Amino acid sequence: MSESHLRTLTLNCWGLKYVSKHRTERIAAIATVLAASDYDIITLQEVWVHGDYEHIRASVSNRLPYSKFFYSAALGAGLAVFSRFPIIGAAINPYSLNGSPIEVIQGDWFVGKAAASVLVAHPVLGQVQVFNTHLFAPGGDSGPLHLQAHRLVNAWEFAKLARQAAEAGRYVIAAGDFNSSPTSLPMSVIRDHADLTDAWAASHPEIPPATSGLPTPMDAVHSFGITADSPLNSFSAGKHLESVARKFHGKRLDYIFFRQPSSPPASNKTPILTCTDTRVVFTDLVPGTNFSFSDHFGLEATFTISLPEGGDVLNPENTYIPAPAEPRSPNFVLTSVPSPAPVPPRALSPDSITDILQALMAAYRFSLYRSRSQLTVFAVCIMLLLVILVGSAWLPGPGANPLVIFITIFLAWLATTFLYVGFVYGRWEVNALTNVIEELEIYRGSLQHWQNHERAR
Repeated sequence: MSESHLRTLTLNCWGLKYVSKHRTERIAAIATVLAASDYDIITLQEVWVHGDYEHIRASVSNRLPYSKFFYSAALGAGLAVFSRFPIIGAAINPYSLNGSPIEVIQGDWFVGKAAASVLVAHPVLGQVQVFNTHLFAPGGDSGPLHLQAHRLVNAWEFAKLARQAAEAGRYVIAAGDFNSSPTSLPMSVIRDHADLTDAWAASHPEIPPATSGLPTPMDAVHSFGITADSPLNSFSAGKHLESVARKFHGKRLDYIFFRQPSSPPASNKTPILTCTDTRVVFTDLVPGTNFSFSDHFGLEATFTISLPEGGDVLNPENTYIPAPAEPRSPNFVLTSVPSPAPVPPRALSPDSITDILQALMAAYRFSLYRSRSQLTVFAVCIMLLLVILVGSAWLPGPGANPLVIFITIFLAWLATTFLYVGFVYGRWEVNALTNVIEELEIYRGSLQHWQNHERAR
């Protein structure tokens, strides 16, 4: 494809070892499709087996020779990026909140959900920072506030990183599985605080009306960008879904965002990145099988690179590259970032800030309550261990020893676990929530100051 266009894809591959159904066959099929595609940048989520990443990398290496697999926490972030353009920097920023270690079934804490990014050198745009992420999953948009708060913290931290990249003079492309509907608070944070544009919304300004009432499953995919819990997906068909997903034939959870540099030079030679088309892809079954490529569909976006006043963007004399093609420091995320404006071009509304703070405060109170409860369990276990220790002298006979040993081991494990989750993790969660609450209070004060200044003018 011409350098005046940029094609991107994001796909959640559902690649958890031993758990995901037909993983080996699906990953091989995904790699085959990607090898025959013309994408310039691909972001994948839930690629938790390094061998699967190696297989995909070998398949796409002819067109996408540059790639990065990201590691995080105990089981890895599951994030990978493939690029046609040279990768000149990479970083991963684990989110401060990812559920609790005691919630083993949910698993988010063990995989270390994170914001991964690569810095690529584009021949026309200069530096482009590509983000790939997978936000905290449990809770949905209507679940308990203490679970929604974790995803809100993820969204806030992700938005700060994307905003920093733009303020450093880079174009930003941000993609992934955000586990949030378009109208949810986390998406408001990402769109408004980072000033990111939703590629799907930009290329679908007018949603065609359904022929009669609610859309069909196919209309939901092609007109509304549904990527998860679709009845057209073999892994969602027959699955127990929440009411919203049942009503609208799925949910839109996968996104591609973009934005220009924060303060480009006042020049009609600075390239403009515009989304001209987005489509939901990987909607068919794997050829020769009765199952889908993943439990999510993929999302692709096509961008056009142009000049504000027209002209040939490929002519070096006409184009100003706003950032150097080489990084100034290996720590590219926070290097040479100019002081941000008090308020970005788009800002969170006061109502949104209030709703976010209410959710975070509810999570803060729940965390304190849960921490105290877990420490109480720890104290009870210690008391029972002391009782067993003292009472062991009056055991009726050697036949009781195995049972006492088993109970002692169990209580010792329970005490250690609840000491960790109640004190160590409990303090971690409280401190993380406190940090974000204070940042939002500062942000709200800055917004009010700016509004008062504007009214005074």
